[in-house]
Amino acid sequence: MPTATNPNKQPVIQDPACQAGSDAELRFQQKVDNDLKIEPRDWMPEKYRQTLIRQISQHAHSEIVGMLPEGNWITRAPSLRRKATLIAKVQDEAGHGLYLYSAAETLGISRDEMIDQLHSGRAKYSSIFNYPTLTWADIGAIGWLVDGAAIMNQVPICRCSYGPYARAMVRICKEESFHQRQGFEILLTLSKGTEAQKRMCQDAINRWWWPSVMMFGPHDEASPHTAQSMKWKIKRFSNDELRQRFVDMCAQQVKVLCMELPDPELRYNPSRGHYDFGPIDWQEFHQVINGNGPCNRERLSARIRAHQEGQWVREAATAHAAKQAAKLEKQVA
Repeated sequence: MPTATNPNKQPVIQDPACQAGSDAELRFQQKVDNDLKIEPRDWMPEKYRQTLIRQISQHAHSEIVGMLPEGNWITRAPSLRRKATLIAKVQDEAGHGLYLYSAAETLGISRDEMIDQLHSGRAKYSSIFNYPTLTWADIGAIGWLVDGAAIMNQVPICRCSYGPYARAMVRICKEESFHQRQGFEILLTLSKGTEAQKRMCQDAINRWWWPSVMMFGPHDEASPHTAQSMKWKIKRFSNDELRQRFVDMCAQQVKVLCMELPDPELRYNPSRGHYDFGPIDWQEFHQVINGNGPCNRERLSARIRAHQEGQWVREAATAHAAKQAAKLEKQVA
């Protein structure tokens, strides 16, 4: 594998004696099997590096684009407390994106390159963020369902074989747990309100349930990356395993809200010890993934516009950093 360089001028070292041969691969896999972390300067297969770049950068893009559906509700939140809490949540998501971009940079890809991949459509982000937020209850549904699905996906990544990714996820998961509780509390308040508020609560659950179930990706047999990612311990559980855990959790929690999940086939199966649930509309999933969801174009254009309008801020920050470095160099001299 060729040597790459990250933006901090730290080379991603590959042992010259460890070309992509059987011995190098074997030593790498043994390290993974023994639950030892792979660090940026360790030898790694090129496919492992590329898989991590794809997954971590898409995760980072999802955090940044995920700010958009909620951000436009900050000024419309029903109370000062709700506004402050939502601001804190959106701020957290920006931070998550920064942690993840930094983790990906340790693999030899620059942040500018990752952002260009997003803006050009070559990189994906979670399909869930291409749905509109129509009412205040949607903010609650995103917290409970979307962040709940994210936590189910992300907690196992705290034990990912790649050290920088695993360490970034520890703080992210703690903050996502707060986001989930915030969303559930919004829905719980609405569920105890007027009849109109109860209808709003149920409507939001109806619209966000299936897109949230789709967040775990295709069924295992249709997922091209799952088997290899699990062998490398980038993933610890398959898509279907995590989806089942999510359905089981929500099927119980929705009872506290006195609401229903929009699935007539949802029922507990004592022989399996899990809830059975209806078929997923994979046609909708692929349509959204391929750029034809309700808000795909809106979300991407908003990101591109924000990046362009923020160019002067990046230039000013770079100039300030250079000025400070020059000043420090003079002092040392």
